[in-house]
Formats: sequence, structure tokens, C-alpha cells
Amino acid sequence: MIRHLVLFKLNEGVSRDEERVQAAFRAFEALEGQIPELTFWEYGWNITDRPIAYDFAINSAVADTDALKRYIEHPAHQAAAALWREFATWVIADYEF
Repeated sequence: MIRHLVLFKLNEGVSRDEERVQAAFRAFEALEGQIPELTFWEYGWNITDRPIAYDFAINSAVADTDALKRYIEHPAHQAAAALWREFATWVIADYEF
């Protein structure tokens, strides 16, 4: 199994209440039902206020590297990521467990 972790940081001046941010949130919310490779899908907004904290996180899992590639290349994932790209940056970690 491969764990796929993503931490998002909203750009300066961007609020999670903005409609474009909420639209991107909804796009990620819908991925679980659209991408069969996802064996685990969890996401949420950060609840702490610390300078080093990121704003939003995705914690997911897929079976293997081929499934990870299919997930990353899936049109629904690409569309959702494109929305986030407009107002956030992120870091990713993929590891086997």
C-alpha cells in the first residue's frame, strides 16, 4: 500500500471562506466516489493556529505505484488540483506502508 499525503497552504490574503476555495474543497470531496484506485480517502481543514501549520490536508491510500499513477493522472484529480493551484501551494509525501 502507498500512503499519499498532501498539505496545502493558502496563499497570502486567501481565506478558506472564499467561493473558489470552497469549490476546490468540494472538488476534492467528490474524488472518493470518482477514482476507484483510492482505497482510503480523508481530508480536512487544519484546526490549530500555529505559524508552521498548513491550512488543509489530504490523507489517502492506493494499492501500489501503478494505482498512484492512475490516481494522479485521473481527470477528476487533475481538475481538482488545478483549482487549488490558483490560490495555494502544497507539499506531498508518498510512502509505502
